[in-house]
Amino acid sequence: MSRQLVATGLSRGGRTSSDHASHAVNKALERVGLSHANGVLLFLTPDFASNPEPALRAAARAAGCTQVIGCTGAGVLTDQEWVLDSPAAAAMVFGGTIRLGLPCAGTAGTHSILSLCTPSGLTADWLDTPTPRIGAVSADLEGEGPFKVWHGSRIAEGGFVEAVIEGVDTAINVSQGVRALTSPIEVAEVHGYDVLRLGNYPALNVLVKALPAGVRQMERIPLHLIMGGVTFGDPSTAIRDGRYRLNHIVSANVNDKSITLSHPLNRGERLFWAMRDALAAERDMRTSIANTVEALGNEPDFAFLFPCMGRGPNFFGNRDRDLELLRERFPSLPIIGIYGNGEIGPLHETNHLYQYSVVMGLFHARPA
Repeated sequence: MSRQLVATGLSRGGRTSSDHASHAVNKALERVGLSHANGVLLFLTPDFASNPEPALRAAARAAGCTQVIGCTGAGVLTDQEWVLDSPAAAAMVFGGTIRLGLPCAGTAGTHSILSLCTPSGLTADWLDTPTPRIGAVSADLEGEGPFKVWHGSRIAEGGFVEAVIEGVDTAINVSQGVRALTSPIEVAEVHGYDVLRLGNYPALNVLVKALPAGVRQMERIPLHLIMGGVTFGDPSTAIRDGRYRLNHIVSANVNDKSITLSHPLNRGERLFWAMRDALAAERDMRTSIANTVEALGNEPDFAFLFPCMGRGPNFFGNRDRDLELLRERFPSLPIIGIYGNGEIGPLHETNHLYQYSVVMGLFHARPA
């Protein structure tokens, strides 16, 4: 950019006050040197969820525009810091040729779609579009709600909002960050949610044999850290390329050596066993950043980062390594995001709701 068009601001404190929203917007405007914004992406912590309207109005007044889009999350983050434990507002302001527009038929395929929703607002039909989506599901730390999303400085009663980021080129990537324990194996026998055989062996036997020795010898296997990965396309490169969706384990059944998963499979699909691992996640995030920069073809001017609330500081030992790695690669890059209850991103020519992952979007401003 000939001059910076995007900046972030963050405000936090002990009280749930609409002043946090205006302070965050004013900080962002000051950093970018604008008197007003074309649009504002505003994220609030769950403390605001019961009544976010005063904060939305405060943000609109500070920005001098009504195009305020966002949602509540379990926590918020910017390039400055992350917040999970106190009331906070994070804002990104857009100026110059960069605007937040409404998706329409004419923009399909030329823009990615910023997509935010509540758990009740998420539907398969909404996700099922060839245009890449990037976003998250509104969340709080307890999973009880209320959950709120907004557009045009107003609460979206339908539970979802979407916008295109006009004036930019975009690249989106997802870091699922699991450690593969096996290669993809054909599902030979399955009954609904129960996988009975992988290849020539009972599914449970394949999993137990693949577990690291220290885990296999534990009195109780930590099934919450282990999951299946269902691949798309060429199975020999699917793990490396991230072409898989995670399928969580519900139970391991000793009697018939089967494993019950959270989503049903079909015979002939390919599944590998995987385990959540902080070092694997960090390595995968480094690769994701490099691949996204390559796909963008330019240095990014700003970024969106949507980690699962189970992937951020709670996973990395009170540090958000995903955010740190992106800041290390681009120290002055404006970044904004929330910790959500699911991450929305592209997968195999459609869109997918990820879990325990981080969805990242890098944006480069087109010449005016």
